[in-house]
Amino acid sequence: MKKTKLFCLPYAGGSATIYEKWKKNINSSIQLIPIEYSGRGKRFTQPLCDNLEEVVDDIYNIIKNNLDDTPYCFFGHSMGSLVSYELSHKIKELNHPQPTHIFFSGKSAPNIKSRDKDLHKLNDKEFKEELFKLEGTPKEILENNELMNIYLPILRSDFKVVEEYMYTPKPEKLECNFTVIYGKDDDMRINEICDWQKHTNQKCNFIKFPGGHFFIHDHTEEIVEIVNNIISA
Repeated sequence: MKKTKLFCLPYAGGSATIYEKWKKNINSSIQLIPIEYSGRGKRFTQPLCDNLEEVVDDIYNIIKNNLDDTPYCFFGHSMGSLVSYELSHKIKELNHPQPTHIFFSGKSAPNIKSRDKDLHKLNDKEFKEELFKLEGTPKEILENNELMNIYLPILRSDFKVVEEYMYTPKPEKLECNFTVIYGKDDDMRINEICDWQKHTNQKCNFIKFPGGHFFIHDHTEEIVEIVNNIISA
């Protein structure tokens, strides 16, 4: 029996390595495939993408040969959710089989306009202060000038991708089940989360965790268990 592929897409500034610790708990029937965005990790020498369309095209070219032979799913956190959504529509338009399930984590529905407009345009000092508030970048990195010289361009690029994203209504909804996972203390209104239901003709489940935007780091085992149960079912 062929395994179900699970393509995992990181948040802004994140690398494929954030999903490495999932490997020890992922079900044996699932093939975990963490995706690396251009310009970081093993793809550090490649140019950063400037907008969401470029990101989607880049990821599509990486995975397109793995879409037609076995079932597959997406898991995306924050920026990764937007990428998963637009990528799924591109896949649908190009007549590949659609994902069997999409996990959207830590992100309001795509039709909700970002309230964090233009953080990517702040000067370095102000940008670092905003990153500190978001609690997604370790303090030891924020305080290391050598590391930040490498990391800041990646973060700015990703924030630009998300903040300048313009939602365009699609001619058709997706035909796969959604699971929407969010942190209780994240800066999102409940209606902004519930709007994900508008983007599929199938079921949309909502699961709340304690914590803020980066709750996924504190609840890895529980989230992987949810993924295992849903995909295996």
